[in-house]
Amino acid sequence: MMQFLNKLLLVSACTLPTISYALDVEPANWWAGMNKNTITIMVHEQNIANEQIKLAKYNGVKLNKVTRTDNPNYVFLNITITDAAKAGTLEFNSSETSNNFEFPLLERDKNSAQRQGFTSADTLYLINPDRFANGDKQNDSVPSMLEAANPSIKGGRHGGDIQGVINALPYLNDLGVTQLWLTPVLENNMPNYSYHGYAITDFYQVDPRMGSNQLYKTLSVKAKEQGIGLVMDMVLNHFGSEHTWVNDKPTKDWINFNGEFNKGKNATSHARQTIQDPHASDYDKRQFNDGWFVETMPDLNQRQPLLSEYLIQNAIWWIEYADLSGIRVDTYSYSDKAFLSDWTKAIMQEYPDFNIVGEEWTSNPAIASYWQRGKHNQDGYTSSLPSVMDFSLQESVIQALNEDESWNTGWVKVYESLANDFLYPDTDNIMVFADNHDMSRVYTELGQDVAKTKMAMTLFLTTRGIAQMYYGTEVLLDNTPSKDHGDIRIDFPGGFEGQTRNAFTKEGLTKQQKEMHNTISTLLNFRKNSSALDKGKLVHFTPQQGVYSYARISDEQTVLVYMNKNTQTLQKNIEYMQEVMPNSTTAFNLFTQKTQKLGKTIELPAMSATVLVLNTPQ
Repeated sequence: MMQFLNKLLLVSACTLPTISYALDVEPANWWAGMNKNTITIMVHEQNIANEQIKLAKYNGVKLNKVTRTDNPNYVFLNITITDAAKAGTLEFNSSETSNNFEFPLLERDKNSAQRQGFTSADTLYLINPDRFANGDKQNDSVPSMLEAANPSIKGGRHGGDIQGVINALPYLNDLGVTQLWLTPVLENNMPNYSYHGYAITDFYQVDPRMGSNQLYKTLSVKAKEQGIGLVMDMVLNHFGSEHTWVNDKPTKDWINFNGEFNKGKNATSHARQTIQDPHASDYDKRQFNDGWFVETMPDLNQRQPLLSEYLIQNAIWWIEYADLSGIRVDTYSYSDKAFLSDWTKAIMQEYPDFNIVGEEWTSNPAIASYWQRGKHNQDGYTSSLPSVMDFSLQESVIQALNEDESWNTGWVKVYESLANDFLYPDTDNIMVFADNHDMSRVYTELGQDVAKTKMAMTLFLTTRGIAQMYYGTEVLLDNTPSKDHGDIRIDFPGGFEGQTRNAFTKEGLTKQQKEMHNTISTLLNFRKNSSALDKGKLVHFTPQQGVYSYARISDEQTVLVYMNKNTQTLQKNIEYMQEVMPNSTTAFNLFTQKTQKLGKTIELPAMSATVLVLNTPQ
């Protein structure tokens, strides 16, 4: 009897090495009509390599090769799906009838290949799902998972889930969010500290404490109904130590450093500059790329061809299955760079208008720009990665707002950071942000100063590039004085029982929190339809009198932005900006919601941002 067992997977305990087997097929299906029409199916079962597996005749599909490795518990089936193939069910028969299985070939959604990825018109809202909202209390703890919910622990699971995000979609739409980036929701069956999602133990299954694959797909559908896209956080460099691969490696070279961790010898150096350094030793390059983060996150060897193919297919599978509009790649540069080129190229060939942003945590734009598509690198490396993150600007804005003004401190740091844009091939496709899940919140970094926080967020939401904001910034979430990740990833007010404040309803919020919410909502909703903030040219001016000023200019619209760090109102002469201001112009002040005439001077309130939308005479 044929059976289709989709992910009836093994259970590996914290104590090694008992493994229970059940036929596991990855991916569980594919689609007809894909550009990626030759795929490799990984089959895992005890001694499966000793069996003879054949594909029953199916029009348009051919079994090219069966690959066996040094581990008899795996077999890899390479098949080609031609244009003649129609949706249906492939049947794989083995010499042991109990290991026969079906492989669905699905029909693609119409125009799937033409999907639009996130762009500079968007604002991505970053959420740690476990800390955002508990939409289903029944899945807070799951018997099959090693870690139960314990909200009293900073590093424990607090119970937030996908249903909580679904419930919040109307709130996010009203706020002005156009894309959702969730930290990984895939299974992290680790004994502790599993809430963050970056120690994946199953690359094809949503963690049951988060929901299910189907619920993740439902989130995508319902988000799209609200005009919001879904961006998946993917991890290519490492995985969780409770994954089956640790005790039952598909190949002996599947994990770097022979699958063994020695903190003194093979922990990653984090020396990312070795990738671009023309003088770097092979030893230092290996220590960075192959080194493990920690013992609980083994480092994957993407030079292994079968693993490389597995990761490429996994990304395309999730895009197609969940109708994604983008991918964020964790610890991008830590993976093998030749593999990264192949991985991004395969995705962009499948979805030409898609977008992928890679995390390269460096304040040096020379290093970050190396990875962006279109960059002509000295070493000849060709990247297909569309977008990178601007850590340089993030660091510069925090410094500028915390420093006194001088010739080399304050706003000049921001000016100099943006002046380095000549290094990037596509400045519209750089992601800008004030903070994220790995760093202290912007309100904390700015000394709990609301005025500074408003200025910072205004800058990030009006400068060039793709805007990203961290959940709760709109209500001044704060981790003072702690630097602990559990406090940075604080519970969202209103998402959990027993909270006295509710950001969704604004009940219990302070006056300052409400003001910040209004500022963010005003900016985000303006961004939705602003041609200037989408593709408009950025023209900025050297800081003067504690003021940083710039314009965003498109054919249809001009937006002027002034950042005044002075502690008193300033009558600022703006004649120096005539090149971006037509004569006799009036402007709409985004924050006061009033129209004002522009002359030779403008009044800038103390410690504030001013955003003016010009009304140009026709």
